[in-house]
Amino acid sequence: MRNKITNVQAESKNRVVALMIFGLMAFLMFGLAVTARAATLYRQLDFGMSGSDVSSLQSYLASDPSIYPQGLVTGYFGSLTRSAVANFQTRNGLPAVGRVGPLTLALINQRMGGAVSNSSNAAPWLSTVNVTTTNNSAALNWSTNENASATIYYSTSPLSITEGDVGRGVAISGTSMMPYSDMRTSHSAIVPNLQPNTTYYYVVYAKDSNGNESMTWPSTFHTTQ
Repeated sequence: MRNKITNVQAESKNRVVALMIFGLMAFLMFGLAVTARAATLYRQLDFGMSGSDVSSLQSYLASDPSIYPQGLVTGYFGSLTRSAVANFQTRNGLPAVGRVGPLTLALINQRMGGAVSNSSNAAPWLSTVNVTTTNNSAALNWSTNENASATIYYSTSPLSITEGDVGRGVAISGTSMMPYSDMRTSHSAIVPNLQPNTTYYYVVYAKDSNGNESMTWPSTFHTTQ
């Protein structure tokens, strides 16, 4: 009888330990998922770089095992992270270059939807662009968290966007327009001479005084008749 009681107690203890371990794992997994969506990447990332933003990138990618099956969060951008970034790019119709350039940065930040960094290495953060159209023009308004220049690219065809190496910018097709030459945080522009009742594809590109760059995810507006 005493042995039976001892075995029951041992089994109960093992169950408690198992529940505690399960709870801890669930907490860590939930915390990881929340962290992955709470941070914002503030610079372009490539192989060999390290930092808390690399950890945020890895955490986000690890939330989908089909993209980043290893799920390692090390803060170092190694070969596994490069492969995961390439998988993410392939999944979203981007060239699988395995680095985070302006376009990939815009898409990941859109998905992660986090806070803005004030680091001197941070790329300008752009708010949602508000667009109002007439039959031959479009008025765009947006803001950035720091002084930045702005360029609008637009076309009646989908824009072709090619990311260069980190720090070497991005090539964007279409017509380009710089509404002003100075840097500011509150931005507005009117794109003139448009065709009526036409869909236009556009992006807004921003660059600060330190050369950090970012852009909006490609979107569209439609002129009135």
